[in-house]
Amino acid sequence: MIRSSLVLALGVLLSACSGLGPNHDPAKPTGRPSLTPETATHADLRALPPPKGVIVAAVYGFRDLTGQYKPSPDSLYSTAVTQGAAAMLVKAMIDSHWFNPVEREGLQDLLTERRIVRAEHPAPTVKAPIGSKAVQSDDGEAPLLPATILFEGGIIGYESNVRTGGAGAAYLGTGLTDQYQTDQVTVNLRAVDTRTGRILESVTMTKTIYSQALDTNIFRYVTYKRLLQLETGYTRNEPVQLCVQEALQAALIHVIVEGARDHLWGFKDERALQQPLVQTYLKGEDGR
Repeated sequence: MIRSSLVLALGVLLSACSGLGPNHDPAKPTGRPSLTPETATHADLRALPPPKGVIVAAVYGFRDLTGQYKPSPDSLYSTAVTQGAAAMLVKAMIDSHWFNPVEREGLQDLLTERRIVRAEHPAPTVKAPIGSKAVQSDDGEAPLLPATILFEGGIIGYESNVRTGGAGAAYLGTGLTDQYQTDQVTVNLRAVDTRTGRILESVTMTKTIYSQALDTNIFRYVTYKRLLQLETGYTRNEPVQLCVQEALQAALIHVIVEGARDHLWGFKDERALQQPLVQTYLKGEDGR
């Protein structure tokens, strides 16, 4: 009777362990793709008061300046932080409704396509009077939109194991261990006036990345010379790219509200500067 109960309990525990997560079986589908969930920082970005006028802005690149790679054995092949921060910044600019981004990271591709259009639809030549040069009429192609603000910066820091710790306990062969680790990513965002090259605002944001591991185990003799050993656990890691995205969103909010405070640009309603959301970021108390 005791042996049957132990076998049944063992089967239940093993079946529970097999369903710890959707990625336990590599061949099992992990679900349909979904939009990236909105964070509190992204909600703040979308909730900013509207501007007096939309600002035309450009991003040529937002590089990884950390020089950090993932731990071995992946260190030779994969970096520790995302290389797509420029795309994240452009998305944040669009979502803020403060900026009208223009394409600059793929500018060469854009110019190539415009040359192809001109080659397929050449502008007609206007016959000029004798003694003067021939001129071409306007072919209707719109000129590229110049940017007023240029966003520069990069991911300037990534620190691993900033803080580690944990706790554990065991009694009569049954134990529980909880461990955690925090990493840290830092980004810098600068707004530059394209007419003068003056740096209008510069913001540095730091975001903490949390990781946690929980393990449980059972180790006991159920009968003479018969040992029962069970182990289960899970780990939870914040995605680094989402933390970089949050840091960029928070940096963009700070640039907007600090620029409005310094009269570089303004809110549609001048009283918006006193709104609680704006004041929270001006005081640096957002905590994101």
